[in-house]
Amino acid sequence: MFDHVGIAVSDLPASERFYRTVLSALGIEPNHADAGLVEWEDWAIGPTDREHPVTRGLHVGFRAPSPEAVDAFWEAGIDAGYRDDGAPGPRTIYGPDYYGGFLLDPDGNSAEAVHLARKDPVPDSNVDHVWIRVRDPAASKRFYETIAPHAGLRIGLDEPGRVQVLGDDFSFSLVDDERPLTEHVHIAFPAQDDATVQAFHAAALAAGYEDHGGPGERAVYHPGYYGAFVLDPDGHNVEVVNHNR
Repeated sequence: MFDHVGIAVSDLPASERFYRTVLSALGIEPNHADAGLVEWEDWAIGPTDREHPVTRGLHVGFRAPSPEAVDAFWEAGIDAGYRDDGAPGPRTIYGPDYYGGFLLDPDGNSAEAVHLARKDPVPDSNVDHVWIRVRDPAASKRFYETIAPHAGLRIGLDEPGRVQVLGDDFSFSLVDDERPLTEHVHIAFPAQDDATVQAFHAAALAAGYEDHGGPGERAVYHPGYYGAFVLDPDGHNVEVVNHNR
């Protein structure tokens, strides 16, 4: 799964109300909340500052345990006055058993609840998939191929206008369409040891990508938090982290 996906929001209380409203309909409650960060396990929102401009143009899909939960997610948002981005229903373009409903958060990002009739149990994580709109899918693909051995990734669907990057139980897509580019997303992938974090960072820099924070412990997050950061071709902050827990 993603270790975490993070966005910066223009009004933290307003975005917190939105995500509390809709995610509670899926049985998802925050595991941390303060004036600087609200987290739902692998999903996090925080306020903008000089280093974290507002996130725009992101699509995030959250796992729902049933089609009825997708309906409840969407209805909770609509009842609270949030904007529709696609009523609940089958989306066979994505898969024969795909059932989703879509809303817009206060900054215009697309938030979806999705249910898939999986044979296996639903993984113990909230974020099912992320879509980011990129300038050049081929260039973004090269970046993610570079870090793939160290981030548990592989390339899935690869077609003009869309490249899908897969993990064991999640996906994110690099999309080129007519809509504005996605801006300022943080995506972190888990590692099992510090050496993998170091290898990720070294591989990215050797390929010419931009450093955004070398390997090391970030005790401000918790003791033993060992991560490294680089920027992808669109400036998104990509991390590999070992929690040493």
